[in-house]
Amino acid sequence: MKPLKKCKVLVTPTSYASQDESLKTILEEKVGEVIYNTTGKPLSSAQLQSMLAGVDGMIAGLDEINAAAMADAPDLKVIARYGVGCNNVDLEAAMKHQITVTNTPGANAKSVAELTIALILNLLRPILPAVKGLSEGDWPRLKGSCLEGKTVGLLGLGAIGKETARRLAGFDCAILAYDINQDEVFSSKNHVTYVPLDVLINRADIVSLHLPGTPETAGMVDENFFAQMKMGSWIVNTARGDLIIESALINALNSGKLRGAAVDVYRQEPPEKENPLLQMEQVIATPHMGAHSDSAANAMGRIALEECLLVLQGLEPTYRIV
Repeated sequence: MKPLKKCKVLVTPTSYASQDESLKTILEEKVGEVIYNTTGKPLSSAQLQSMLAGVDGMIAGLDEINAAAMADAPDLKVIARYGVGCNNVDLEAAMKHQITVTNTPGANAKSVAELTIALILNLLRPILPAVKGLSEGDWPRLKGSCLEGKTVGLLGLGAIGKETARRLAGFDCAILAYDINQDEVFSSKNHVTYVPLDVLINRADIVSLHLPGTPETAGMVDENFFAQMKMGSWIVNTARGDLIIESALINALNSGKLRGAAVDVYRQEPPEKENPLLQMEQVIATPHMGAHSDSAANAMGRIALEECLLVLQGLEPTYRIV
């Protein structure tokens, strides 16, 4: 086994160790050379191809790690994802090149759940327009809606969905959930009612997405989905951009079927500035910031670091994807 002091590691998440500088110190002490992404953005496949030569391990953000990038990385042994999703990693190519891929499940669950609650409240109460109006010299009298008495449908009740449900419990709202794996102990304790998907879509005043990005879930929130939702309802997506057909979302907003939407994730990231969602008054658009909190950054950074070092030492990682 190659000594770690001779290993080279590429770190691409721009927020890596921004809250806990000790992570950088540990990594730099353990391996021979560390390269950091200084662009401020996720790296493209072409950018990675010029950086991965001689790299043994990668702590990866939302970069485009496809077959072309891996083909130019003969020494690469591990891609430790800083986060949960691996949508941008070609897992088949990783297996072909015998590259281990890991992630950090649960590390950002509380952080994403808190953002979800914040977005729901901002949709129901026109806080941002009120702030803008007051700053412009007006005294706006804007009417909002209470979360109390509303029905919130959680589409997916994994780690993030559960943390969201726990936080919703104090708002005196009804909580519905759809998930193929049902945790009856959790649902009973937290006043969550499991229902079929069509029932959730029909009954929810607010639909909040918490599903993984898979071939089965890609594009599931389409024209038909919105047609089944309540008139004047809301939707929140802090999960994966591929879940929603953006043109269908835009149509639902323009028609008034949806009163508003909050979107933290997009099919293309970053989205083009011409994307209509960024220009619509009834949309709150945030830049994939669900995991951008101190506790989430520390937890994801620590787990990704540990996973990367385990593989470089020839040991089995805890959170292997492939």
